[in-house]
Amino acid sequence: MVERNAPPASAEDRLKAMKIELPQPPTPFGAYVEAVQTGSLLFLSGTLPVESRKPKFLGVIGKDLSLEEGRQAARLACLNGLAAAREHLGSLDRVTKVVRLGVSLVTTADFKEHPKVADAASELLVDVFGKDKTSTRMVLGMATLPLGLPVEIELILEVR
Repeated sequence: MVERNAPPASAEDRLKAMKIELPQPPTPFGAYVEAVQTGSLLFLSGTLPVESRKPKFLGVIGKDLSLEEGRQAARLACLNGLAAAREHLGSLDRVTKVVRLGVSLVTTADFKEHPKVADAASELLVDVFGKDKTSTRMVLGMATLPLGLPVEIELILEVR
């Protein structure tokens, strides 16, 4: 029996249904590659909240940026990660599991809402791939990230 109003089955169909167009895939800011596949695992380099290689969000969450702006930055960084994955794989439908999501955040010392910021990336991944492909997650606070950006996302995906 097919469930009425069920979300589309494939990641690419879900993106279309949510009217999400992935940005241009990121290009490295240094001497590295965006994606490396070994066996059935795809490792993505840290992706940032940039648009056309320009920072969209700058500063410290809890000081220069609100919790909601931190969430927007995490979502954008995750969209860039998905764009890099699609570029490497040809289609996000090849993803069989989101294995690991790492979220690094630049916050004030007294900021305690790291999980809420990181949830923006986790929620996007669930929306795109489904709850059955949900990942483990690590969220870290740090003093600084490349280019003065507040968020960096790392993804490990299982692929076919």
